[in-house]
Amino acid sequence: MKLRADMHVHTYFSDGLMSPAEVVAEAVKNGVQLISVTDHDGIAAYGQLPEICARAGVRLVNGIEVSAYSGDVKIHTLGYNVNAEDGAFREFTAGLFSGAMERADDIVRKLNANGVAVTLREVTDRRRSPLSPVHVMHIAFACADKGYCGGNAFSFFKEYLALGKCAYSRIGRPTPEQAVEIITACGGFCSLAHPARIEMPREDTRRLIARLKDCGLGGIEAVYTTHTVTETAYYKETAKTFGLEITGGSDTHIKGGRQRIGHPVFYVDGVLAKKLKI
Repeated sequence: MKLRADMHVHTYFSDGLMSPAEVVAEAVKNGVQLISVTDHDGIAAYGQLPEICARAGVRLVNGIEVSAYSGDVKIHTLGYNVNAEDGAFREFTAGLFSGAMERADDIVRKLNANGVAVTLREVTDRRRSPLSPVHVMHIAFACADKGYCGGNAFSFFKEYLALGKCAYSRIGRPTPEQAVEIITACGGFCSLAHPARIEMPREDTRRLIARLKDCGLGGIEAVYTTHTVTETAYYKETAKTFGLEITGGSDTHIKGGRQRIGHPVFYVDGVLAKKLKI
């Protein structure tokens, strides 16, 4: 088995701007045969995706991207083919949802204290679905809509919400070890997202990979949109060294942007397909 795949895509159920139907349509247009939507901290898009993919003839593996933190270092973990009905997984995602709400409330209070007039209701209304955890970009877009930072949400994030800025918060964030353990305990396959983008020295990243492998990590996302040729080769070799599978994805959030579904080109081979239970 060899399937062209994109295992890292977002919809408007997290911080993307595309609907599940738009994501699948882009996958078809770009020749992708297998897709995984990995929205942050939730799986609400899967209420629609199975039927849409079946109609389009695209294979689907359920996915989630858990926004985990080790101290103040963001470490995203990708979970695939998890048993979404498992009580432990449902409890974990419920905790992510409530943690996101607590974090949003903390951020809004900090913004208010620093002269930004925004309410929690204005933030939650920015979501396309009440099933979606509040993402930091919902806050950034809500504030941009009110004219802050010239109406540019990404500028607002950098000015107010990023690490070290006045409204930064990581309340309710799990550790990567917790994310890997729960995903694997609930029957899923876990891969470390975009390792070259983790803000730590390579040797620290290797130590992180070793720790996460002990927790059940199964793969490394070596094939990724903004990885250089050198970085891709390095993390492919790292995966081989640790006995881990290679995964790949575009991390597409919007249509017509720098990231495109199906790019960089990645194929799921028979070994990975078996581990994904395809």
